Amino acid sequence: MTAVERVDDPRGPAVVARGVTLAHDRHVALRDADLVVPTGAVTALIGPNGSGKSTLLDAIAGLLPVAGGHLEVLGGAPGAGPGHVAHVLQSTVIPEHLPVTVRDVVRMGRFPARGPLGRLGARDRAIVEAAIDRLDLGALADRSLDHLSGGQRQRALVAQGLAQEAELLLLDEPVTGLDLVSRQRILDVIDEERVAGRTVVVTTHDLDEAALADHVVVLSGRVVAEGRPEAVLVAPVLRSAYGGRLLEVDGASVLLDDPHHHAVGHDHTVCDHDDELA
Repeated sequence: MTAVERVDDPRGPAVVARGVTLAHDRHVALRDADLVVPTGAVTALIGPNGSGKSTLLDAIAGLLPVAGGHLEVLGGAPGAGPGHVAHVLQSTVIPEHLPVTVRDVVRMGRFPARGPLGRLGARDRAIVEAAIDRLDLGALADRSLDHLSGGQRQRALVAQGLAQEAELLLLDEPVTGLDLVSRQRILDVIDEERVAGRTVVVTTHDLDEAALADHVVVLSGRVVAEGRPEAVLVAPVLRSAYGGRLLEVDGASVLLDDPHHHAVGHDHTVCDHDDELA
């Protein structure tokens, strides 16, 4: 991603949360959250494991009901407008040896518009091929998913999200643990979506990635801070979110996000993929 100066969009905010509480059964993942996701910009959600990042994406996508407060997505209730929100999970389990090709997976992105049994027209097929090309998957389009690397599979899933032509694209840790080629291609696509005027919300554990977003929301079971990266990616805010897991080494922030993971610096962050509360 490349940092740019964001101009407020006349369409109004993409997401508005007021006093939102989100829970899995009796376990509260996010409490009394107030936040705004600007339209036509990239918003990064950061915070320690279990802070509510993935949970918030699920709620925005309409996959998790709001336990309290009010959540407005694209001017309406979450999930009210089919095709408006595309949600790309950080990991998708596909049965081994299932005869599904990259092209098949990307075609599924047209299901919200056509239905799983709907016939794809010429425009749908053009959208699918364009998404495949944008993720540099042309040479792999007819290859089965179980023959791909992790990075190639993730690119296929992001291509599926693009094929939905949604106004709002949700990406849950889209580049964590990927090879350099796949990581850069996905980051470039995020930039392209922003330039095209679409809204992207991405979760990340990498402070450098977050610093390149237009807007950052810091979570820790609550909204600790939100705003421009230079205003919120500062030691007092990070210390409030990460507590004793934030260290200062030679003037740089170092996150110790989980006792089972490596200490990581401001340049590279390695963390758990599971952000949900059990």
